[in-house]
Amino acid sequence: HVQLVESGGGSVQAGGSLRLSCVNSGHTYNRNYMAWFRQAPGKEREGVASMNRRERGTNYADSVRGRFTVSRDNAGNTLHLEMSSLTPEDSAMYYCAAPGRARRYQTPPLYPNTYDYWGLGTQFTV
Repeated sequence: HVQLVESGGGSVQAGGSLRLSCVNSGHTYNRNYMAWFRQAPGKEREGVASMNRRERGTNYADSVRGRFTVSRDNAGNTLHLEMSSLTPEDSAMYYCAAPGRARRYQTPPLYPNTYDYWGLGTQFTV
């Protein structure tokens, strides 16, 4: 059973920084790559950042590139998202996502249908 648990949400002032974390309890292939998505009220779910476990290749949405940094711990169990220069447009529910099949991507996609498991989300507001 794969469980993704996000943490780190809250309230932050514009221009501030925040760090989100996601712990993945799944098997190794469930951690081959992981991603962060976000969804604001009335908007579609948007891919934010992703990383693969082995080569640590990353992928970022244009809207966050240069402001957000995705990283993983050495064991590959925890995915972090360091966010800086935050604006009100970044306010959303942030979700962690992981695959359900043994696939690998050097640059993991930011399409929701690439992922099979989702956390419950963590909310933050700027």
